[in-house]
Amino acid sequence: MSTVIYPSPIFGPVHSRRLGLSLGINLLPADGKVCSFDCIYCECGFNEAHRPQLPMPTRQEVAEALEQRLQQMQAEGRMPDVLTFAGNGEPTCHPHFAEIIDDVIALRDKYCPEAKVSVLSNSTLIHRQQVHDALLRVDNNILKLDTVSPEYIRRVDHPQGTYDVQQVIERLKAFNGRVIIQSMFMQGNCNGENVDNTGDEYVLPWLEAIKEIQPRQVMIYTIDRETPTQGLLKATHEQLDRIATLVRAESIDCSVSY
Repeated sequence: MSTVIYPSPIFGPVHSRRLGLSLGINLLPADGKVCSFDCIYCECGFNEAHRPQLPMPTRQEVAEALEQRLQQMQAEGRMPDVLTFAGNGEPTCHPHFAEIIDDVIALRDKYCPEAKVSVLSNSTLIHRQQVHDALLRVDNNILKLDTVSPEYIRRVDHPQGTYDVQQVIERLKAFNGRVIIQSMFMQGNCNGENVDNTGDEYVLPWLEAIKEIQPRQVMIYTIDRETPTQGLLKATHEQLDRIATLVRAESIDCSVSY
């Protein structure tokens, strides 16, 4: 049951299944996890086990570290395909998330204009206008929606505050298609409870939400690394392909990461 705590504020580059050569931007502390979810499948482990002592990096620290790393990569003759906000928790938790987005876009334009700026977020803070507006400025606004079942969300995602999935869906619709939905599908058990969300009970209501949101793309994926909870299993290729076929039948682009 190993977990990963990423360096901060810059890590990688790493090869992403979905995004290519990705230079990571971690707005959370380097010694722990800060997240508005506490997912049973999170590669960073549970929040309680990784309470940070260090502060979040400042806006200036992020900009300086990113510029230094991009200069180094330029000298090495390899530039990233994507600059990805990810790391030890939820990036939109950072109080200067919107301003940092602008800094990163400016540095991207200066050093690697072909690279995309991506944000991986769990969607919990998209009701904040500054967060919403900042996400509209990036190339890949990748927001999580694993299910529309409040009970499943309680069992698997463990929101750390008030979370109303119907309100989240409304906020996702407010991006008017300028959003990529990211959804985790898996099998197995956690604390004696079934966490399989690959069947029609979960997939069909989720698909109805996808049709309402009308994202430019859906990314479906399954467990790829060790998880803090024992008993979780990858969704099969056949299960993921079936879900992707349902999405594509609605004329929505869908990528699958096995």
